[in-house]
Amino acid sequence: MKKLISFASLILLGSTISATFNAANSLDVARHFNDKRITILIPYGPGGTYDKYGSTFARHLGKHIPGNPTVIVQHMPGAGGSKAMRYAYNVMQKQGYHMIVPLDNTVVNKLMRPKLMRYTPNKFNWMGSSNQTNVIVVIRSDSGVKKFEDMQRIPIIGATSGKSSSGYIIPMIIKGLFGAKIKMITGYKGSSRSTLAIEQGEAQMAAFNWLAWDSKVPHWFGGKKPFARAIVQVGKYKDPDLPDVPMLDKFLKAKDIPVVEFLKSSGPIGRGLTLPPGVKKSVISALRKAYDGMNGDPKFAKELKKRRLRLIASSGKTIQDIVEKAMIATSPAVIKRAKKLIFGK
Repeated sequence: MKKLISFASLILLGSTISATFNAANSLDVARHFNDKRITILIPYGPGGTYDKYGSTFARHLGKHIPGNPTVIVQHMPGAGGSKAMRYAYNVMQKQGYHMIVPLDNTVVNKLMRPKLMRYTPNKFNWMGSSNQTNVIVVIRSDSGVKKFEDMQRIPIIGATSGKSSSGYIIPMIIKGLFGAKIKMITGYKGSSRSTLAIEQGEAQMAAFNWLAWDSKVPHWFGGKKPFARAIVQVGKYKDPDLPDVPMLDKFLKAKDIPVVEFLKSSGPIGRGLTLPPGVKKSVISALRKAYDGMNGDPKFAKELKKRRLRLIASSGKTIQDIVEKAMIATSPAVIKRAKKLIFGK
């Protein structure tokens, strides 16, 4: 008579098979990345927060990936960052050796300018994020603008990279909703160039996340006669460093709330990494785990702090869910109105 296998024995056998499978899978991932070079694509020029986060990722991420690959950065500025996003989606190799620090307004751009943005945000494989960002409008003090209402009567020249950037979209939505006297000049390669333009008097205003300001020009905002002021911020919650700077929500009429809510989806995406479509699930899983490991590494946190960068971590699954929901939650009517307000059509 054949011996019956006990239930406990089946559980033990299943656990052994599972452990063996996981070990083999881990070994495959390690072999996949062993002696390889990973490239992190930066969608702007050197010096901005995209670059600062990306270069910090490059110094720490490889330690958490099986096989300990080398990680480098490559810059691809142009079209407000959308050039690099198109490249990542349509051209970037799919073995997991190439990734991008994605635009925080990836979803906003796609919904408003679908033909120009030749990518689908929810088909990217999001690895996670290391910060959450509000957009902060900063204006030189000698412009005469001291509070938000002043923007409706005092002409302001702003600097930004391109029409796909938050630095263009947010000022233009303020212009469209409130009649602010804003003229935006595009073509500056990242926040560092725009900041320099303000310092040199070519422009008076720009709109970036607070870290872009605080990590580059903290001296602008000190003293009784500051060089520049933070006037208003756009995001889901107030930036913890700016409790006294009003949210744009404060000034909105009820009919305008949906348009700004739609734009807030940029904030949670923050500064992180994403992979192109078509990467194997096992590779995505390994890289998400590595990203989480990096976010939890005290050495990574220490370097971010040294570089005046914050760590507000989100997992790849969390960001993937945010992108998925934002893609389906915004009505065509809201998108149409936002496009008209921002781009005039």
